[in-house]
Amino acid sequence: MNDFLWERLSVEGQREVDRLMAAGRNVQAIMVIRECADGPKPEIPECMDFLAWRFTASREVSDGG
Repeated sequence: MNDFLWERLSVEGQREVDRLMAAGRNVQAIMVIRECADGPKPEIPECMDFLAWRFTASREVSDGG
């Protein structure tokens, strides 16, 4: 579902979102997502769902899953 939004971000945008999430700066990460996503600007609830998805995905990778 939310991997589509991830694909709409540039590599630099993806890195910035991950960096901000790791620093606990989710509001700033949402701002980057909304500013950098190709196509229509995602709504805030969509960005929040995306961050939850991304957090889970990054934890699975770091846990070896």
